[in-house]
Amino acid sequence: MVTRHKAYIGIDLGGTSLLVAVVGPEGEILGEVKRKTKPELGAASVIERMVQAVHKAIARSGLKYRAIGGVGVGVPGPVQPKEGLVVHCPNLGPSWNHLALEKRLSKHLQLPVTIDNDVNVGAVGEHTYGAGRGSEHMLAIFVGTGIGGGLIVDGKLYTGARYSAGEVGHMPLMAGGPVCSCGRQGHAEALASRSAMEREIRAALDGGRSSIVPDLMARQKRSDMSSAILGDAYDARDSVTVEVVEKAQYYLGLLVAACVNLLDPQIVVIGGGVLERMGDAYLEPVRNVAIEHYINSEQADQVRVVRASLGDYSGALGAAVLARQRLA
Repeated sequence: MVTRHKAYIGIDLGGTSLLVAVVGPEGEILGEVKRKTKPELGAASVIERMVQAVHKAIARSGLKYRAIGGVGVGVPGPVQPKEGLVVHCPNLGPSWNHLALEKRLSKHLQLPVTIDNDVNVGAVGEHTYGAGRGSEHMLAIFVGTGIGGGLIVDGKLYTGARYSAGEVGHMPLMAGGPVCSCGRQGHAEALASRSAMEREIRAALDGGRSSIVPDLMARQKRSDMSSAILGDAYDARDSVTVEVVEKAQYYLGLLVAACVNLLDPQIVVIGGGVLERMGDAYLEPVRNVAIEHYINSEQADQVRVVRASLGDYSGALGAAVLARQRLA
């Protein structure tokens, strides 16, 4: 079969679940499988679960094995793509440290494999098939438990000299600010992520303020504040939640402005659980803050700040695109 007509497999590997998609030449999903990751079982068992999911997805696609050109994997942590090496994955555990994932997965599947960071592949997905389609210069920012980013420069994924480009969640925005997940202070992630909002709401509750958030958590039998809970509290105009969300929007706007002033992209695509739940209304204050801080404010309308459009599929589609680009 001619290479350009082959399908490629994208795997979005997360700490909670993994999604495998068989993707055709035009981005059509021909077969998919979603299952729990179960990171507590260790890397070897998770890899076996990935292999089983790939076989099942191919079967659902109706394609023969020889019609598959290769596999791309988005990994939730720093990687070395050229070496096929996972540096470490905090959400998956220590068995992933310095893991030769590309080699091990390729051996099991008898297919060529390429890997990259999960946010990078999400950015590629949105650039190729989603909200950033048609742009040459794009920044993707995904807001969830943390904040991650991916860069498209001259139509291609840009990873930098050490594969660390796009780590916008760790841009410092407040000297001496709250502690980030990385242990340093004042990073964007510590100010604008869902975890940052949860921290601020808990601090308000500990300080004696009243909020409907604990009742929502109890009703949904959750110990954490999901994006859905934050969205429900915000929609109900819970005063604590509104205050915290507006603060996070302000800092996300500052982050967008800093990135635009540095990179001058045509489009900033913002996705993740928080945006998916709260929608376009969440973005308007972010845009307004960003515009206030653009150095080239007279042409602010030439930088679009929009929601991601692919939802849960951005990572799997982007991983398949990278596989097609690198393995064809």
